[in-house]
Amino acid sequence: MVEVGAGGTNQARFERDVISEAVSKRLGQMELGRRALVFGRIDFDDDNGGDDFYVGRLGVWNTDQDPVVVDWRAPIAEPFYRATGPNPMGLERRRHFATRGRQLLGIDDEIFGDLARFNADSDPADVDTPKLKGQGALIAALEQSRTGRLGDIVATIQGEQDEIIRSHMKGVLVVQGGPGTGKTVVALHRAAYLLYTHRFPLEGQGVLIVGPNRLFLAYIEQVLPSLGEAGVQLSVLGDLIPHVRVNAHDTEDVSRLKGDLVMVEVIANAVRTRERPLRDDFVLGYGLDNLHVSVEQSRHIIKQARRRFRTHNAARKFVESEFYNVLAADSREGHDASLIRDRTRAQLPVREALESMWPVLTPAHLLHDLFGSRALLRAAGKGTAAEQSIELLYRERSDHADNVVFTMDDAPLLDEALALLGSRPKMKDADEIRTYGHIVVDEAQDLSPMELRVLNRRSLNGSMTIVGDIAQATGAWAHDDWQEVLSHLSDKHDPRRVELTIGYRIPAPTMAAAAQVLPYAAPNLAPPKAIREDGDAPVIVNAGSADGTEVGGGLWPALRRVVEEEMTSGVGNVAVIVPGSLRDLIEAHLTDAAIEFGRATRTGLDQLLTVVPVTLVKGLEVDSAIVVEPASIVAEERQGYRSLYVALTRATKRVTIVHEHPLPEPLHDQAASQ
Repeated sequence: MVEVGAGGTNQARFERDVISEAVSKRLGQMELGRRALVFGRIDFDDDNGGDDFYVGRLGVWNTDQDPVVVDWRAPIAEPFYRATGPNPMGLERRRHFATRGRQLLGIDDEIFGDLARFNADSDPADVDTPKLKGQGALIAALEQSRTGRLGDIVATIQGEQDEIIRSHMKGVLVVQGGPGTGKTVVALHRAAYLLYTHRFPLEGQGVLIVGPNRLFLAYIEQVLPSLGEAGVQLSVLGDLIPHVRVNAHDTEDVSRLKGDLVMVEVIANAVRTRERPLRDDFVLGYGLDNLHVSVEQSRHIIKQARRRFRTHNAARKFVESEFYNVLAADSREGHDASLIRDRTRAQLPVREALESMWPVLTPAHLLHDLFGSRALLRAAGKGTAAEQSIELLYRERSDHADNVVFTMDDAPLLDEALALLGSRPKMKDADEIRTYGHIVVDEAQDLSPMELRVLNRRSLNGSMTIVGDIAQATGAWAHDDWQEVLSHLSDKHDPRRVELTIGYRIPAPTMAAAAQVLPYAAPNLAPPKAIREDGDAPVIVNAGSADGTEVGGGLWPALRRVVEEEMTSGVGNVAVIVPGSLRDLIEAHLTDAAIEFGRATRTGLDQLLTVVPVTLVKGLEVDSAIVVEPASIVAEERQGYRSLYVALTRATKRVTIVHEHPLPEPLHDQAASQ
């Protein structure tokens, strides 16, 4: 408790507040819940001091300021993750504690140097063979049931993951990783590491995590707090635009158009069409005078405003000033412009004239007006590559722009408008574009050029971690290589590309089945190497009926049986992954059968059983996945085989495929083997 007496100075009060804030923050960091504080120990050999250090989530010191536990991000802890037989980094022993919550399940020791060779059971050359770090602890962690929330891997980070986490901050780092390689959690641990290593300036500049949808953000939201970093902003792109609401997506053809860079020109034209001279000469009765602003004079004001100001709203004050100057110059009595302004600014004709010439606009008002007027759309698209398709953007106007719920695909257009319009008068803080010292982007392989432009605009210095898997690119702007993505991002520093090659989450039999789909999804990519060799092979349930029953007639009884078996098996949480066309039908059947289930868009993965549309399942993991009608997934999705690949690689324990239609070709061998 920090107190200041009645006679304390302002400095003492300030120091009290600073100390109180630091204590509160530290106590918040120490709220680990059921998570273990310590998960390992490193023993250095005599040539390197012979000291040993316990490694944990947070640094802890005794009253003499000697380290009791070192933070996993500290330089001294690096050998815990990076030491190998050929390069022990001064270690004699590395010890891993396998835990469940705060319960110690086992101890896993790795010996280095001469002692390791002395204890080797086989050829001494085996000592230098790269192996998984803390394999027992790693496998124990991987085999735990999923909770519906992504957990951290701080106790089991592997060498190739740690190299990415500790990579320097400058420029864009692209992390390509197949299913189960841990790319998402590696990116989050990298954010925590950078905040620890570059506390100043990152704590002031901010770190931003961008995910593909809010279900994904809910899934990852506990990772950084579990690492003691609670001040990081998690967002979807639409959350970055102030004063608007966004939800859902447009149809694919509209999404493609809105994501194209041609929209930069369209939005610029849309702003320009709102900067227009008067249609007729303006006449204002002022005492015994009639004051005039001619069409030509208004055209000159517009031209000057465009030339002098970078953003639209910043020029409004200039337009008003020049408008009143012209009125004053037309006065026979030599009236002062400021006096005319004060006396007439509230008059409707004056307000209408100024709003016609140069209205104050928000992004929401600009797009609401643009999309609700075919004339404005044609004017904005004229002379651009979008001229022939611009009316795809038309939609019925709402009563008021403030009531509009925009789509996710509108977000980059709103942001482009915000950059061109600038802040409204006296609203600079509310309307400004926030920048960040480091940005982490997950599932970046699906982002359109316009969405990447939003991210680039938010980057203070070009420092980003871009994470994804080209084989899982399924959106309207799915990219075929990372160069397409990099071409739209900062080039202040040379980009770096790394690849995660080891699959930790997915059992080898499941990965082998998914690998049959990969050549159809992304022919140039190799599947990750699965380290979990044991596991159940995917089970295929053919629900087809010989009598030609309509679609769904044989599917539901088979699916119900599989669902009930999985829910009573104790396997863990179960996801029913469905094509969009069957979602409502399957949810209705589950409801009629009184089977409790969650809807991914409402409850995330918190329920034992959740129905997840294939379009939302990317980036998630569950214990058991039931993939319904693979042929429909392939047929309905633009990147059908990539979507199927995603669906088949979500489960950590087992996959069941239920189908009535014939299976897609890549799954024929799997079906034949049963």
